[in-house]
Amino acid sequence: MGILSLFKLDGETAIVTGAGRGLGREIALGLAEAGADIAVIDKMSKECEDTAGEIRNLGRKAIAIESDVTVEEDVIRSVKAVKDELGRIDILVCNAGICNWSPAEDMEFKTWQQLMDINLNGVFLYCKWVGKEMIKQKKGSIINVSSMSANIVNVPQKQCHYNSSKAAVTHLTKSLAVEWAPYNIRVNAVCPGYIMTPLLKLADKEMLDEWASYAPQKRIPDPSELKGIFVFLASQAASYFTGSAVVADGGYSLW
Repeated sequence: MGILSLFKLDGETAIVTGAGRGLGREIALGLAEAGADIAVIDKMSKECEDTAGEIRNLGRKAIAIESDVTVEEDVIRSVKAVKDELGRIDILVCNAGICNWSPAEDMEFKTWQQLMDINLNGVFLYCKWVGKEMIKQKKGSIINVSSMSANIVNVPQKQCHYNSSKAAVTHLTKSLAVEWAPYNIRVNAVCPGYIMTPLLKLADKEMLDEWASYAPQKRIPDPSELKGIFVFLASQAASYFTGSAVVADGGYSLW
């Protein structure tokens, strides 16, 4: 088998949550470019369908499913819809997440809880219900989107809830990798740094320049620069990768 063929995903089916825009959209497009059919999951139905349309233009099958990752009934319904319409689930990317800032001493508990529900509980629910299907078929690759914030404390903003949620996602990833290795299911995480997503573009230029200055590369990347990592981890090229947390932060956390 040639080296390039190891990266092909022909005949595979993937679920990507939070795929309506930003990094999730690029992940979905990258997996489709590698040959996979895609179930685009997002709470925003228009953006969800827009991404699915782009994937169909690449010649791959795509379905758009509106789903709230924090509602278990929604997760169960969406997983069943993927099975019914696309036949199987080989790849899961848990990308849906939010970030906001608040000093710990002033943070309302509902702010903490909402972020944890989306960033951590939503990842667990999709891993659980897709994992059940992958266990049956004795095959699968799960990739959870964590963050460099799982390992560092970001400055100058205060976001202890976000940092904590991503640290938990990384450790959930490692735990599931051990539990599901006997079923030939690989579970890995990607830990991005700052990425120029629509959300990040809302920050003022002074803040963006400050964040960029902390990284050796002195820049904030486009989301498309990370999609190759997800193709790699989803593919047979990463057959001996499980429980890994791949940091993609332009060297930000090196110092």
